[in-house]
Amino acid sequence: MRGLHVENLSMVYDLPDGGAVEALRDVSFDLEAGEMLAVLGPSGCGKTTLLNIVAGLLRPTSGQLSLTVGKDGGEASHPITGPSPERGMVFQQGALFEWMSVAENIGFGPRMKGARAAATAQRVEELLDTVGLRGFGDKAVYELSGGMQQRVALARCLANDPELILMDEPLGALDALTREKMQGLVLNLWHETGKTIVLITHSVEEALFLGQRLFVMAPRPGRIEREYRLDFARQGLNGDSREIKASAEFTRMREEILAMIWEMEEEIMGRPGEEA
Repeated sequence: MRGLHVENLSMVYDLPDGGAVEALRDVSFDLEAGEMLAVLGPSGCGKTTLLNIVAGLLRPTSGQLSLTVGKDGGEASHPITGPSPERGMVFQQGALFEWMSVAENIGFGPRMKGARAAATAQRVEELLDTVGLRGFGDKAVYELSGGMQQRVALARCLANDPELILMDEPLGALDALTREKMQGLVLNLWHETGKTIVLITHSVEEALFLGQRLFVMAPRPGRIEREYRLDFARQGLNGDSREIKASAEFTRMREEILAMIWEMEEEIMGRPGEEA
């Protein structure tokens, strides 16, 4: 099966005082090619650690993971042991090169892979159109708003044509209105490109709206507490996002997940009125 395969993944951080923190324990799941997975949970549940392991930025203490891709009419499974162009990353802050123009930022990956200048320029123009930034290619990064910078970051990721896109709170630093608009952009990009996406977020509403699948993770140790399979993303492709988010089913699920996460937070921090 094409997609991401994670088996019995565990991660333990050793501390300077000789102690240890178990960030993840026996996390296993399969994500089919073209699916969008949203991951949320309280602070310390290991969701960013999980994303960094999938990105190849961290080596797990135990377990294995791989990405199966289409190749030469068949399939090839590639173990994940480090960073790879097959996996693209979009961070909370755009992490753009401020000394480069918007177009130069987007075309950076293809240039590093030795793509022809004409082909790169054409691809950059296509992506500028895709993310709604036509005419901004010559602009400096610092001239753009936060939302526009995140559009550049998405385009730069897509320029490398990764099999899997990893998003670490990509909309978390945006104002509420811009965040709503960017959710629609992410949804449309997922639909138009058919990419597999893993989205880390602290927003229950965002996770419900964008995730075909949703993992709620529990902390100490980090693990998948509950999985949901959702239809709101499909509805959002043709419907009004505010109507969907105001629907009875969306509201019910949002409150259910908020209560679950709040209960986890209270177990960690203590309930109000309890003595330490």
